[in-house]
Amino acid sequence: MTQVSIIVPVLNEEATIHSAVSRLCRDFPDCELIVVDGGSTDATVELAALHATVISSERGRAKQMNEGARHASGDILWFVHADTVVDPCALGQIRAALADPAVVGGGLTLRFDRRTPGLNYLAWTSNARARRLHHIFGDQAIFIRRTVFDALGGFPDLAIMEDLEMSRRLHRRGRLSLLPATSTASSRRLVAPGTWRMIAFMQYLKLLYFAGVDPEAIRARYTAGPRLFSNRTPRAAGTSRT
Repeated sequence: MTQVSIIVPVLNEEATIHSAVSRLCRDFPDCELIVVDGGSTDATVELAALHATVISSERGRAKQMNEGARHASGDILWFVHADTVVDPCALGQIRAALADPAVVGGGLTLRFDRRTPGLNYLAWTSNARARRLHHIFGDQAIFIRRTVFDALGGFPDLAIMEDLEMSRRLHRRGRLSLLPATSTASSRRLVAPGTWRMIAFMQYLKLLYFAGVDPEAIRARYTAGPRLFSNRTPRAAGTSRT
């Protein structure tokens, strides 16, 4: 049995962290479970410590996941969001997939905790993208072979899109596998501003990234939310105002 380390990056997740870590402990009792806190100001750390090893890190998902990997002992690193519910059969499928030395990592089949036309569409396109373009995002519970993770130097230290960039780098090293086991993601951040609006907004952010816009500017744009119109478009890295 290959040792698997589950790494959960968190920040102010007191509403979800207790149920998340207790469920992971129940469903995957032979896995190492590490929660990486990025400076929570609520009860996240105290609640997580009831079931998992908790370590502190600088804020930032890439930094937190890399710090968790640094403390992990597993041959397989599995990155799970606190507001995601993972199918218990996923662990066996991960081990089976990585028994093939050509596979360097992968993710789970995405679905959401609500069923609406917009969310169904987003899940379908996300899974199709993962199969065809090999772009796997964090809500699909990315798993990575430890040796490959270390060879790549971990997740790129980006303010946003670190999961997209990591999956692109992984694909250059080997095969990525999208497993049939599901990762059920929270729809809370999509439904509140409007699902279709958020889908369009996320595609816009990805276009900015592929156009070379500074990830810090993209993160600031993401934080500002999906306004329909903006008077300012983030500049590509290395450009100046005229």
